[in-house]
Amino acid sequence: MASASASETTASATEGPRIVWNEKQRRFETEDREAYIEYVLVNDGKVMDILHTYVPRSKRGLGLASHLCVAAFDHAKSHSMSIIPTCSYVSDTFLPRNPSWNPLVSEELKSSM
Repeated sequence: MASASASETTASATEGPRIVWNEKQRRFETEDREAYIEYVLVNDGKVMDILHTYVPRSKRGLGLASHLCVAAFDHAKSHSMSIIPTCSYVSDTFLPRNPSWNPLVSEELKSSM
């Protein structure tokens, strides 16, 4: 993993859990590593394809999936990347609830929608 300052997205207790960027495993995860969002980089690292979001049953309903998405989208935005929302949670739930992130969706996908 990268250094703490480069690999962690911190949040206050009112904003939600602390999400860590696990660059080696290509995912953003909660500190306990139980909930995560996985991705692959495509197009020479210019596009983040979000493949899967996982939250264990015992932690569902707490908004963790949304926090994981925000961490991934923030990362993509700060690195001038676009997103392919392959994960159904991202495409069917997160983006419709958070349309302000739609500008990050890959242009190729927008033209086919």
